[in-house]
Amino acid sequence: MTSPSVSLSRRRLLAGTVVASAAAVTATVAASPAAAAGPVHPAAPAVVRHGIATARLAAPAALQPDLHERLGVWLAFWSANSPHRWSVPVEVVGTADAAGATFTLRAIRVVLEDRPLDAFRAGRGDRTHLGTLASLHHHCGQVSVAADGGLRVVDAAAGFTGAPEQVAFAVAACRELWGVRTAGANTWHHQVGRLDAVSRSGWAAFTRAALRRGLRTDTY
Repeated sequence: MTSPSVSLSRRRLLAGTVVASAAAVTATVAASPAAAAGPVHPAAPAVVRHGIATARLAAPAALQPDLHERLGVWLAFWSANSPHRWSVPVEVVGTADAAGATFTLRAIRVVLEDRPLDAFRAGRGDRTHLGTLASLHHHCGQVSVAADGGLRVVDAAAGFTGAPEQVAFAVAACRELWGVRTAGANTWHHQVGRLDAVSRSGWAAFTRAALRRGLRTDTY
């Protein structure tokens, strides 16, 4: 078991690199919403992976290289915004489709006081679930919620496209994380402060803030 002190040292390293990595992903966002909806690169053969970033995969998954890279940047971002007492993720539970073009996340495990903890679990409809969904929307243009609560990710450039899945997430975030119960599909982006939430920078700021509210780290 990884000790908290070692894990936190790794977290500082991760937090230092995540800004540059996130910038690389954000730079791929297209100027128009329609362009952000498509895959970033032509499909490449899937490669069997045993881990994502610093975390091992509970079961190996065959993933296309670009999707695997994007997931690594996402997990570093999620970890850098998680509670200080948590270690960096030690295990990720999820499955890929046959082509390795999608990945469905079902759990993220960390270490807290030398004990394993499911920091995120698909079937648990809490603030962490919504915050983790926000983190995926921050990095990926196509994210949906499966029937079992799993979060399905496609390798697509980050940015607001107006897709129903994005709007549904945004409304839920406003209501559950900001407490704006009147938020609706046509009004949510006017009810989250002064930022233009549907612009490239605004969507990035909105999803980052939603992650931190979901993980209850918005005070640091």
